[in-house]
Amino acid sequence: MSFSEESNEMLLACFRIGNANFGVDARLVQEVVKSGEITTVHDAPPEVVGIRNLRGRIITVIDLAAHLDLGQVETGPGTKMLIMEHLGESYGFLVDAVTEAFAMDENQIAESPPNLDPVLRERLLGVWRDHDELTAILDSSKFFEWQNSTQ
Repeated sequence: MSFSEESNEMLLACFRIGNANFGVDARLVQEVVKSGEITTVHDAPPEVVGIRNLRGRIITVIDLAAHLDLGQVETGPGTKMLIMEHLGESYGFLVDAVTEAFAMDENQIAESPPNLDPVLRERLLGVWRDHDELTAILDSSKFFEWQNSTQ
């Protein structure tokens, strides 16, 4: 989790996939960029869209909707990539839109609804409610786990 030692505060980077709001530990996100030109990689897992050269660095591009078993991100002018690094490899997670970053108290996170798809539910810390809006908080410890991994 991304909570500081002295408080229960968590900094979230928030984004949209379809009509759903999501948040992830903002410390994971190195930068946000436009999706840009993506080169297809043949025989890649379904969530791997391809690769992109980002200022001389090769980024593996992941469709975050497919990764969460929520369909596919519709690429367009507003499509963004959250650039993250894990075990020395760079990833760009495609999302429909990046909305905001804010700090919240971990005590405001409620359990995930039991009727959520199990693939999504196991990747969530829980949900945060702001009036009538819900934001699903992704568990950063499971963010880089792949469904089709043989490891």
